[in-house]
Amino acid sequence: MIEATLCFVLRESETDGTGEAGETDETSETSETDSDTDVLLIEKRRGLGEGWYNGPGGKLEPGETPRECAARETREEVGLEIAPDVLEYAGELTFLLDEEVHTVCHVFRTTEFAGEPRPSDEARPEWTPVDDVPYDQMWEDDRLWLPGVLAGDTVAGEFHFAGGPPLDEAAFVDHELEWGVSFESRDGDGTDTSGETEAAGE
Repeated sequence: MIEATLCFVLRESETDGTGEAGETDETSETSETDSDTDVLLIEKRRGLGEGWYNGPGGKLEPGETPRECAARETREEVGLEIAPDVLEYAGELTFLLDEEVHTVCHVFRTTEFAGEPRPSDEARPEWTPVDDVPYDQMWEDDRLWLPGVLAGDTVAGEFHFAGGPPLDEAAFVDHELEWGVSFESRDGDGTDTSGETEAAGE
């Protein structure tokens, strides 16, 4: 079983309308998620979901909390500095492949960050208006839960895939969603990370 994170960084839209990753030399904050808001997405350059868009993220390292993982992966993939304690726990997604748990993903969002997005070997970052998220170039389940997360809601989801591995070539067959979920009981450290994490197949 893989334990992983996703981090969605939000900012007020720039006026130039280019849609490209702009400069943010100082800590940025925005309080509303609407048509005047951009989300930082990445185009994955390798690994599971290569060529698709998503938020920065990746697998937990031994002894690492989900918050720490989300902050580290965002720094490594796109160069933004985020303090783990400003991350808002927005979702827990469980992915099953042929009825066995494949991945548990902790989803975070934030409006507080420092730095300028830059590409890496893992990812090409791009600021995208929340109304123009390219769901046709993302995992099939993303269109079901990500709009709500970007609008400020919280979600617990279970997504069933069949015919794999690998997961990104399996068929999406079913899902369950619960909105308005409270994650307060594990909002400090996210979840128990005492178990081993497994490397994703590439």
